[in-house]
Amino acid sequence: MSEMPDPVDYHLRNASRRDVARSLSRSESIDEKKTATVEVDEKDVAVDDVSMDDMDYKDEALRLVGMERKVQFTDEQYLKVRRKLDRVIPPLCGAVYFTQYLDKTALSYASIMGFPVTGQGYNIVAFSFYIGFFVWVFPTMYISQRTRLGKYLGFNILAWGAIMMLHAIPKSFAPFFVLRLLLGALESCVAPILILLVSMFYRKDEQASRIALFYMMNGLSAVFGGFVAYGVSYTSNPSIPSYKIVYLLLGGMAIIVGFSVLIWMPDSPAHAKFLSEEERIAAIERIRDDQGGTENKKLKKDQLIEAFTDIRTWLIVLSTLLTNIPNGGLANFSNIIVKGYGYTTKETLILTAPSGVIGFFTTIIVGWWSDRTNERMLPIVFILIPTIVGAALLVAMNGTHDKGVILFAVYIIGTYGSSLSQIYAYNASNTSGHTKKVTINAMTLATFCVANIVGTETFQPKDAPGYLPGKISILVLLSAEIFLCLFMRWYNLHLNKKKRGVIAQLKEANGWSDADVERERQRHAFMDMTDQQNPYFVYTA
Repeated sequence: MSEMPDPVDYHLRNASRRDVARSLSRSESIDEKKTATVEVDEKDVAVDDVSMDDMDYKDEALRLVGMERKVQFTDEQYLKVRRKLDRVIPPLCGAVYFTQYLDKTALSYASIMGFPVTGQGYNIVAFSFYIGFFVWVFPTMYISQRTRLGKYLGFNILAWGAIMMLHAIPKSFAPFFVLRLLLGALESCVAPILILLVSMFYRKDEQASRIALFYMMNGLSAVFGGFVAYGVSYTSNPSIPSYKIVYLLLGGMAIIVGFSVLIWMPDSPAHAKFLSEEERIAAIERIRDDQGGTENKKLKKDQLIEAFTDIRTWLIVLSTLLTNIPNGGLANFSNIIVKGYGYTTKETLILTAPSGVIGFFTTIIVGWWSDRTNERMLPIVFILIPTIVGAALLVAMNGTHDKGVILFAVYIIGTYGSSLSQIYAYNASNTSGHTKKVTINAMTLATFCVANIVGTETFQPKDAPGYLPGKISILVLLSAEIFLCLFMRWYNLHLNKKKRGVIAQLKEANGWSDADVERERQRHAFMDMTDQQNPYFVYTA
């Protein structure tokens, strides 16, 4: 695994593509440098003058804007564009995530509504979703890189809506296993694509709150799903068990959302049809200074290698493991845990609904705070504290029947859920180079799958109704996550300090003024360079 290479040596020899190589090798005298700058401005700034071979390796945004900023927009113009984006992208992302979470967790409702598979068979059906997810997440993301993101996402939603409705047909283990496997494969593209879309259209100080706007749907869908299941549970037709009605309703909702995404979701700023050409240019220029770029259709070997050798990638993998092993258990067994304290099915469905409300508001607050303070890791630390307290209460109260304390513990445990939205925001704000982005997002979600598979196995039928080992695992893993978050924050700040040193040495070595440095910063923005290759990329702690 690699840390940042030696700063000046790396960036002078390796970081630049041809345009930047020309600019970094300019002139030994101030006058020569100025002359070279004029030549570059005339030859390279206009997109039309960049060869198509070069364009294939650079960001798609360069088809609309130049290597350097040619058009100046006012803050009011940027705000107008952002408002137009906000009217389309967050609502659609929210609808997708709402549908995905409902469909993924439908099995939890079905488990207490007459679902025909129980015991260890139920466990296997539950984690088959994550097997399909894990197997297909890398192929689906590399396919999405070659296609139009919005269209690819829409077709996947339509397909899983049909799969959801097919859950109403079988009565035995094998077909349910296959259907859940397919459902996981089709849903595996959702979070990585939504993260990419947010990183394309929004600045770093806007990303966490926009990701929170769709991630909060986990909480809202938990409330909605609980009440839908509660209402459906009153059906008394023996030929149509209530769990089948739930699957038919949720599958129909997914199909409606899929068509909406196909019609309205933009694929990138350059292809946002609801924006005028001037507004598309403004949408691209407003994210130039973040150095994150938009997209590139080529799978780049060097970025793939960097993604797998960057120590920060594996820190994210570890963080995702620590926060989502608990999720794997709670997502599928929370209703069973509450019901184990003597509540009826209908009481359980109502009593678990507040957990969704808590998750909803926690995610919103954390996303807002994260953008306002430009922090990603500290918010995770603070939201894990109530979860750890709740897990400790569940462990301490195991075997008792103090229902009030147990319910309180179940409710406050739900705050941990927003930690994954912060990990998504961390990826969006701290990775550049489109192939590297795609790879790290896929690795994050693959890890999410592994964690959830392990999580389902921490709640074994033999441990019912208390499930003490599962509760202890939540307490231990999330306590470790706090220390990991603090280290990740320190490490990003350490890398930023090194990058400032890189820029200072480049400035001295080339005799650049502050204006020259700003010009080079602009020229790096849409070259599809990785965060390690680009000396002007700044990490968010």
